[in-house]
This record gives sequence, structure tokens and C-alpha cells, in this order.
Amino acid sequence: MGVEIKLTDKELPVSPVFVDFLAHIVDNRPFAGAAWHDQLSEELSNDHVRVMEKAQENATRIMASEVGQKHVARAYQLFLALLTGDFDQIRNIQFKYHFINIIGVPRNGGSYLTMEAYRALGYDVDKVPNVIAHDGFPEAGPFRFQKGANSWIASLQTMAEFLTMVEIYFGKNKPYYGKIMVPKKLLKGTYAGGFFHQILGESVEQILTVRHPVTSAISAYEKSGGLPADGKFKVRGNIEEWVRRDWSYTTGLTNDEMFAMPYFDAYLHYWEQYHIYVATTGLSANRNIQLVPYGKERMEGVSRSFQNRFESGKQPNEFKVFPKQDRHPEWIKQSEPVVQRVAEIWDRVGLKFPFKEVMEIW
Repeated sequence: MGVEIKLTDKELPVSPVFVDFLAHIVDNRPFAGAAWHDQLSEELSNDHVRVMEKAQENATRIMASEVGQKHVARAYQLFLALLTGDFDQIRNIQFKYHFINIIGVPRNGGSYLTMEAYRALGYDVDKVPNVIAHDGFPEAGPFRFQKGANSWIASLQTMAEFLTMVEIYFGKNKPYYGKIMVPKKLLKGTYAGGFFHQILGESVEQILTVRHPVTSAISAYEKSGGLPADGKFKVRGNIEEWVRRDWSYTTGLTNDEMFAMPYFDAYLHYWEQYHIYVATTGLSANRNIQLVPYGKERMEGVSRSFQNRFESGKQPNEFKVFPKQDRHPEWIKQSEPVVQRVAEIWDRVGLKFPFKEVMEIW
């Protein structure tokens, strides 16, 4: 008995982000003006609007190009390999590339460390595209199934597209210790830890940043325009949308119920759940995990290790910190049992939560 299933790009269209990347390649346009590495920026990015608006126009031009067709075909080839367990296709990528994944809740120093890894490797960080370096792609998150969307399939397809972009962008670069280095801020890595661990390679390098939930929350609301005047939770950007999404996924709360909730109550649940995922989704199976508590000396120390390891001859850029320990003392008290609970859960899988350093509350 034989069954043939046909899926076309109508059911599984190419991602707009991948289209945007390929448009640069087909047009021979340099990637320039990337702002993902700006540690101090408090502006909300709306670049996704431009990507979506240009997607159809760019896709038409790409598919009229032999180069564009080749890269799109490669992405679908890798997608099929992920769907069917064709490990040889993936193993070839693992043999060639070494991924340095920098993982952590937003506003935990991950952009700085990603930038410093690229600097150490000799890249002009202003010309490293957001999709290559930063945390929006490939897609991973709580499971979602609705009309036209299955989030597990989306994770497979965007991973295939990301790996295709890695081949295009890094393929001819200088190897270190036999492999080409690929730094990646992978905030979403906790949601599918086993997936990223096994697809990117058993030797993948994980750098996990950890920051106190109160200072993380302050930085999140500052990024979004400040603490709402009524103290209630609101969605104004990606970080707060992830808070809303994760609450809905784990508790079933409606938007109205969430928007009536105190801001820090919502954020603290998100912070706790994110760190529980570290210990429960397969990320902790990788024993090559470096824990980096938030702080100036520690962050600059990781940068220094990059500069030494890749013999860049550079010094670390300054990591700027701003004291927040005296703000929201009631939040600090509220968060203490949550931080302790996360530490205990990590201990069960052999991860030592940096409790003392986190409680410095940077």
C-alpha cells in the first residue's frame, strides 16, 4: 500500500522574514543599519511591518531569480528532512557549524553578549542582519493550533529557513577549531529545548543569562513606555505580548482577565514559567551550559572570554548597568519565594541556579 501526500507553498508558504533575507541576497544589497545590538535603546521595533508589507513584492522577484529559486528549494529540502527525520541532511550542518546560543528572558543582557561574540569573530555588528543574530527567528513558543497555523510545523519550517540562511551567510567564513562559529540570541530556545539541542547539534554551546524578576520587569516596562498609570498589565510590544501569550497558554486566562491584573503579577508568572521551561523542555540535557548572572563584571567577563578565545585583540565594550534595587520593594518581597522555587526546580536537573548573584538585584 502506498500513500502520496502533496503539500505546496500554498499550504506552507515561505516566511516573510526569509523572503526579506533572500531579497537582499538576490538584489546584492548589503545588510546595513542593524539595531538589534543597541543595549540602551528603549524604542519598540516595527521592522516587522516593513517586512510584511514588502513580502509579496519581494517573493515575486525572488522566484524570478535562479539564485532565489535555489535557496527556496534548499529551505524546503531541509524542511522535509526535519519532517521525516532525514538525519544525514541535518548532521552535515552540525559537522560544519558550531552554534553559540545565548538564551534568557528579554532585557537580560543577551543582546550585549551576542554583539560581543560577533565582534570577537571580526564582524561589523551593524551589518549582521537581525534575523541572523537576534531572537525572533526561528519560531518556538507555546503550542498553538488554529486556522492556517500549527506552531510545531512553524517551528520546523522556520528552523529549515534559518539553517538555509546560516549556509548562505556563514558558509564561506573562517572556521575556528574545525567549525564555523554561529552566535545566536535564542530567547525562544527554552520553549523547545530538546528540539534546538538536537537539531543544532549535541555540542551546541548554551550561554544562559539570568536576572532578578523585579529588574527584568522594570526593564520590560521601560522598553514599552513605562509602568502603566493604573499599575495594570498592558500589551504594547513583543515582550508584553509574550507575557500575555504564556499566561493564556498555562492558565487559560482571557485578555480581559489579564488586563485587570497588576503588572508585576503578570510579569512574575511569565518569568517563573520561562525559567521552569529551562529545566523541563530538554534544554538542560546539554551539559555545556554556562550560567551568566546579570551584572557589569560578569557580562564583560564573558565578552573578554570571547575576545581571548577568538584572538580578536579587542577589549570588551562597556556593559552599562543602572541601579534599580530601591524601586518596588513590595515586588522584591513578592518575588522571593518564586526565585527560590525556580532554584529548587533547577537543582533537580543538575543546574545550579546562581541565587546569590541574582539576589544582588541588578
